[in-house]
Amino acid sequence: MTVLTIATLTLREASRRRVLRSLAVLTVLLLALSAWGFSRIDAEFGGLTSGEAKVAGSTVLNLVMFGYSLIAALGTAFLAGPSLAGEVESGIALAMMTRPIRRWSVLLGKWLGLVAFGSGFVAVAGVSQFLIVYLTVGYWPPHPVTGLLLLAGQTAALLTLGLLFATAISPMASGIVAVGLFGATWIAGVVGSVGEALGNPSLAQVGVVSRMLLPTDGLWRGAMNAFQDPALLAQIGTGVEESPFLSMAPLTPAYLTWAAIWTLLVLGLAALGFQRRDL
Repeated sequence: MTVLTIATLTLREASRRRVLRSLAVLTVLLLALSAWGFSRIDAEFGGLTSGEAKVAGSTVLNLVMFGYSLIAALGTAFLAGPSLAGEVESGIALAMMTRPIRRWSVLLGKWLGLVAFGSGFVAVAGVSQFLIVYLTVGYWPPHPVTGLLLLAGQTAALLTLGLLFATAISPMASGIVAVGLFGATWIAGVVGSVGEALGNPSLAQVGVVSRMLLPTDGLWRGAMNAFQDPALLAQIGTGVEESPFLSMAPLTPAYLTWAAIWTLLVLGLAALGFQRRDL
């Protein structure tokens, strides 16, 4: 009950923060721009066949969904820091700990609340985008639920990392470091894809190692594969491996298991760090 109560309070607190308004504005802008862009695909290219519309819709959908994953990453990373480190600095955590509440319960409750917040954002924004694509170019992703679950997992992994940093450094610094690592992992994944396309094992290894150290890029690539049409790769032809917005294969059960273990390990380290934090 303590964990659920703190999770509920964390969710309410997140909904009142200004970062939520910023996320809402960015999401509405991206939805509006994507609606205009998808509506212009057929007009600009002079009448697409159903197959061509699927290819265009599938490719651009992955590009737009990356924007939502970035918004979710920014939002949850900068919510995780104030939610924990901010309360430590303000003294709220000290007042709370005078009651018979275990620190791990507080951390787990905050984590659950932030995961619910991030997952809710991914679900609402993702379904809204799917409807826009379907109404404009008639394309619906083959595995929408799988893709959204992987994006929610990506968000959970990053906010867990943000909570770990929040147990040691300031709220702003924890968000900056988490988002910086998110971007660095994505770039390393692009480098790895280029290395695979060029047959360069050293460059390809960069992407593999980065996706093991921080699974956000790996989960994103699994989501891309779930959103794109199965016949897309065959229609595009060679050189598709180099694209940062196309994925060649779905994620393996072994990698999904590793992503879950990684998140739990980081959450455990965050609990250990919060337990030792001087309040």
